[in-house]
Amino acid sequence: MCGIVAYVGHREACPLVIKGLKRLEYRGYDSAGVALMNGHGLKIYKKKGKVIALEQELDGKETHATIGMGHTRWATHGEPNDVNAHPHYSFHRKLAIIHNGIIENYAAIKQALLKKGHTFTSETDTEVLGQFIEDIWENNGGSLEDAVRLALQEVVGAYAIVIMSETDPTQLIAARKGSPLVIGVGENEFFLASDATPIVEYTKDVIYLNDYEIAVIKNGELKVVTLDNTTTTPYVHKVELELEAIEKGGFDHFMLKEIFEQPRSIADSMRGRVQADAGTLQLGGLRDYLDKLAKSKRIVIVGCGTSWHAGLVAEYIFEELARIPVEVEYASEFRYRNPIIKEGDIVIAISQSGETADTLAAIELAKSKGATIFGVCNVVGSSIARATDAGAYTHAGPEIGVASTKAFTAQVTVLTLMALAAAKRKGTISDSLFRQLLAEMESIPAKVEKVLQAADKIKEIAYIFTYARNFIYLGRGLNFPVALEGALKLKEISYIHAEGYPAAEMKHGPIALIDEDMPVVVIATKDSSYEKVVSNIQEVKARKGRVIAITTEGDTHLPGMVDFTIEIPKVHEVLMPLVSVVPLQLLAYDIAVMRGRNVDQPRNLAKSVTVE
Repeated sequence: MCGIVAYVGHREACPLVIKGLKRLEYRGYDSAGVALMNGHGLKIYKKKGKVIALEQELDGKETHATIGMGHTRWATHGEPNDVNAHPHYSFHRKLAIIHNGIIENYAAIKQALLKKGHTFTSETDTEVLGQFIEDIWENNGGSLEDAVRLALQEVVGAYAIVIMSETDPTQLIAARKGSPLVIGVGENEFFLASDATPIVEYTKDVIYLNDYEIAVIKNGELKVVTLDNTTTTPYVHKVELELEAIEKGGFDHFMLKEIFEQPRSIADSMRGRVQADAGTLQLGGLRDYLDKLAKSKRIVIVGCGTSWHAGLVAEYIFEELARIPVEVEYASEFRYRNPIIKEGDIVIAISQSGETADTLAAIELAKSKGATIFGVCNVVGSSIARATDAGAYTHAGPEIGVASTKAFTAQVTVLTLMALAAAKRKGTISDSLFRQLLAEMESIPAKVEKVLQAADKIKEIAYIFTYARNFIYLGRGLNFPVALEGALKLKEISYIHAEGYPAAEMKHGPIALIDEDMPVVVIATKDSSYEKVVSNIQEVKARKGRVIAITTEGDTHLPGMVDFTIEIPKVHEVLMPLVSVVPLQLLAYDIAVMRGRNVDQPRNLAKSVTVE
């Protein structure tokens, strides 16, 4: 949520910041703004809407500057408009501030400042924080760095902030707690951003700021201190991200590119881990904890949205292969219900970004109760990767489209490998089945590639259903979470109401919705539930429902029973979600495009939910 970009050095800051904001627009696109400092002083320009609206606002303005910062907003406090857009001036306009997160006690701070005669132009918590810092700076007599540190000691909530001062054209001050902030280190220049995507064009050397740390860049030098004023020595990481990975590469949308990248991202998530010929599986991130995982009496999986659906798939696989009881929790609910967590429990936290605020909070709660925490995330150096005891990266590459696609299949791939490793160590899987599943996993990228070859047929089906206002998705067993994920994709990007159900539950309520105007997507692959799913399809057809069936290649029974079929290759039941989800992603994408939606930036959504 919200994108931050800042620069100080020898380059023109404005075009660099604008380009960075475009790369971060998937994080927030309600409004955008920049702050620049030159001979004309500290100037702020901001506009409701996407970054292109800000570019138009800047046309003809004096934007020469070698220091600047910008922000794309996803609204929390105050509606999206020009006034609430970031950056914000402080009361006496000595400072400009940009902020990602939520200041929970902003109302109390605001009341105290109002009593001192302050006035506010926006409804945001960010403006309050900026005025608070300036007030301390003016009245306590110390440096701006001291004022920032003192203010943040009083703040409750989450933040990633960057501050510019009209008194020093070489200085940027940044701080974080609970929201990501990356510092790029160049030759006599520094870049700051919410993630590495705006930085990799200029430097591969980055510092991931930790919670409760403040970065002070001044006169070409960087200093990092904690809130208690202890100087730290930051570790400089090398970013592996390549610039081509964050470009569309000839596709119309990032989402479509990412759907078609899944053969590679699944393979990358297995690379160096699976050797089917040798019958070996190595997960380096779990090496020291594999015994603990195999011997655990209970696994709790936490995640949000698509990551929660991946956790539901993992529940089936862990219980089937490793015979370990699994519970899957919404991270957003987990911390608020006093969950029963015991020492010895394993908690697996799933997050594409590694920065999901609710998942981070769930991790901290579980750690406080003595659980061992495993992380499954996609971003090296992310907060979740650093907060967990062990885990595995998904290696899916950057996912720019807000609706997650390749992250889901990469997460399911890694979670399946974890379940297989635990089952092998525990002795609950035969050697022959273990080798068979490893071999089948190596074949998954090619099978996903084959599904993608049906994209034109799926587009034809999508065209027929662009009229729909509601959809039902049905699946059984491992395909039930896939039905949930398919419905979520359609909701997110087409704004069509869609619900996923276990197929057998249709009779317990949803069947009342079935008529000739209700499309029903059924995952009806040849597995242990096939006959039952066929019965559910017959129930839908008896009520004139229109059925789109995801079927196993070569099924001659279902095509005569349903309205449309999309074939997928035969896959072992345990691995079916990796293949059966792909046509649902394409179906949602095509319907959304045909309805004129912005599939990469659907309304009201942001890619990384870094606020609770």
